[in-house]
Order: sequence, then C-alpha cells, then structure tokens
Amino acid sequence: MRRLAPVSRALIVANVVVHLLQGATGDDLLRLFALWPPGAEAAGFPGFAIWQIVTYAFLHGNGGHLFVNMLALYMFGSDIERLLGPRRYVLYYFACVVGAAVAQLAVVTFIAPSPFPTVGASGAIFGLLLAFGMAYPKRMVLLIFPPIPMPAWLFVTLYGTLELVLGVTRTQQGVAHFAHLGGMAAGWMLIRHWRPRKRAVQMPTLPW
Repeated sequence: MRRLAPVSRALIVANVVVHLLQGATGDDLLRLFALWPPGAEAAGFPGFAIWQIVTYAFLHGNGGHLFVNMLALYMFGSDIERLLGPRRYVLYYFACVVGAAVAQLAVVTFIAPSPFPTVGASGAIFGLLLAFGMAYPKRMVLLIFPPIPMPAWLFVTLYGTLELVLGVTRTQQGVAHFAHLGGMAAGWMLIRHWRPRKRAVQMPTLPW
C-alpha cells in the first residue's frame, strides 16, 4: 500500500472532516466559507470575503466530488511532497488554491457573471498534476475511464487542453474549468520561480 506523506495525509483528513461537518450543518459552511463572487449579495446570496480564497478548497459539492479529488491527492501528492519537502509543498499547494480562486473570480466577474459559489480542492489538484508531469514526465499514469496507460507528461497536457476547451466553449456547466487552469498556472509560475538560475546561490536541484 502506498505510504502517504504527512502533509498530504493531513490535507486528506481535513477535507474529509470538513465534508462531514458540511453534512451536519447544512448550508452554514457554504454560506461562510465557499468562494462567492463579488456582488452576489445583490442577488440575495452571501458576499465575497477574503478568507474564501483558501477556505473554499476544503468544501466539496458531494461525496463523489470529494472522492475524486482525494484520490488524486493520494496518488500524486506524496511524490510531490517528498520532492519539495513539507514547507515548500504546503506553499505550492495553497498557491495553487489561491491561483485557482483568482482565476475563477476573474471569470465570474468579467467574462461569465454568476452568483453561485465555487467549492473544491480541484485547483490545487491540477497544480499537483502539473508538478508531477514536470517532475516525472515518463512515469506511466493509468486512466480510470477508459483504462489507458500513458506517460505523465501526455496525461497532464491532454487534461489541461481539455479543461481549456471545455472552459472556452462553456461545456459541462457547473464545473470551474478556469479555476483548474488557474491552479495549474499558479503552480507553473511558482515552479519557474524555484528553478535554479545561473550565478545564483546553489540550492538542491529539482528535476524541472
């Protein structure tokens, strides 16, 4: 059985606990901690608050939504945590969470206005997928539906392209495609920032 790294384990536990609290409290957590777009209060919904750019990532729409995200965190999180170390891993994870939130807020404010909230750790998960594909491009990943093996770099490229197409065409309504892309973009920028530069102080070499 795959051994979970400690931060990844803590994130999975936190997400599961919050989901159980969601079931016990009804819509109370959603009203306070989901990511609501600015101006939603004009339509009778709760308004935006700054803490929501982080807290929304611990809420999920249903058990299936939670399961898919936690399965991906289980599959990819520990490898990235061991690669980066716990501190950088936490920074990377939450940078992707915030990047996804900023992208989603931009879309629902300026491109496709919507008063509905965004929830889920998917933005962070897509950031982890990007890091995994960059760090271990030749490692094989097995899709679930359909069960087709492919190298990680191809999996990440196809998944990112699919999200872009679905977002631009507004297909599969109710899914925050641009939040997923925002998580990947934030992860990519942070990885670029961490890449060793010539004449810089020597640091542990990362595979990207």
